[in-house]
Amino acid sequence: MKVAVASDHGGIHIREEIKHLLEEMKIEYDDFGCDCEDSVDYPDYALPVAEKVAKGEYDRGILICGTGIGMSISANKVKGIRCALVHDVFSAKATRQHNNSNVLAMGERVIGAGLAREIAKTWLETEFEGGRHQTRISKITNYEG
Repeated sequence: MKVAVASDHGGIHIREEIKHLLEEMKIEYDDFGCDCEDSVDYPDYALPVAEKVAKGEYDRGILICGTGIGMSISANKVKGIRCALVHDVFSAKATRQHNNSNVLAMGERVIGAGLAREIAKTWLETEFEGGRHQTRISKITNYEG
């Protein structure tokens, strides 16, 4: 598995925790920034990650901003992306099992580093169940054209 990771200024601390987690899990990743605490625009980081996942250059993406909302809205504008904004472990598992999400968004101002690591680990380890859920994903894909 290869993961693209990015954050805006509001998510840099949890992004570092996620990078440590990926290293511990021996998952290859690339960090797409940002590298400052100065205010930046979340679409500048969400869109490149989403595009790379959509093109198949990365298997999954993880995005962090203050709330996760801006990142998830931006990522979901890219055809083929199913970005889930998650702040609990149950949803992290469900969005992989049922929605085959390929990008995870979290909010640093909403959850702490420990929970973020647990969410990301669960999301990375959970497989898509397919079956009846694939029918639903196919309807989204068909709508996207």
